[in-house]
Amino acid sequence: MTHLYRRRIALIDLGTNTFHLLIVEMPTLPGEKPLVLLRTKAGVRLGEGGISRGIIAPEPYARALHTLAGFKEEMELHEVKEVRATATSAMRVTKNGPDLVRDIFEQTGIRVEVIPGEREAELICEGVRQAVDLGTEPNLIMDIGGGSVEFIIANQTTIFWKQSFEIGAQRLLDRFFPDPTGVFPAAAVAAEQEYLATVLGPLMAAIEYYKPVSLVGASGSFDSLADMQLGKLRIEAELPPCTELSLSSFQHSYRQLLSSNHEQRVALPGILPMRADMLVLATVLIDFVLGITGITRIRTSAYALKEGLLAEMLAV
Repeated sequence: MTHLYRRRIALIDLGTNTFHLLIVEMPTLPGEKPLVLLRTKAGVRLGEGGISRGIIAPEPYARALHTLAGFKEEMELHEVKEVRATATSAMRVTKNGPDLVRDIFEQTGIRVEVIPGEREAELICEGVRQAVDLGTEPNLIMDIGGGSVEFIIANQTTIFWKQSFEIGAQRLLDRFFPDPTGVFPAAAVAAEQEYLATVLGPLMAAIEYYKPVSLVGASGSFDSLADMQLGKLRIEAELPPCTELSLSSFQHSYRQLLSSNHEQRVALPGILPMRADMLVLATVLIDFVLGITGITRIRTSAYALKEGLLAEMLAV
């Protein structure tokens, strides 16, 4: 019953690749669920051309301000009274990240909280729990952003281990795929895997200790792989909370992405053009993780950080 809903909140996740906006009406009675009014996203590519050098380049900087101005219009249209905006890797590590936080506030009135990687991992886990039943056994949760990748080993009630690594898809693209117009060569795959083996030592030790039984991929690249499995690109509002991604579907998509050039990748069913090249690097990372864990069950969660933030607010 809509008359029970009063307080309208906007939750904004300013990721390195994508900015997300979720607008909900909060319930006034215990046990009621929030009413989702809008769920949308915009590809901003905040890390493009700069994150590997520790800056936000002028063009993505301008895209960020333009996107937030659009989000502000949506919030005014929906009569939002409260905003929670969080920013992650790109604003966390760049020299001019604080300048962008200031300019966003001056131009839109939106206060952005830049959160550390550990906090990001906690919120992602809480968001995933709203979409996927993690049960009682340990699961490996993975969120591949443009700037950082979060790994969490958790069940439905407990986080056993978590860590954020600054090895996001834009960074990997800059490092291993200087010419993304072409096919990703086998030597580059090997180089990326060798690099991952050196930087993901803490993850490998945690996997050995906790022995997670499944992989749960949060949002982003995993949404794209779920779309490729379906053969159809969906908008965010069309995504079910949880999708079973078959191992054979992942392997098929991985082979397709590795053997295609940029134009062919963009033409693949289910591919968001903005993600076409970074998805290659992301799938090499996923394949590496599957290799070191021996996991065969993959689920995708359409929910991530902003849903985790909402769950926290509801629990207060």
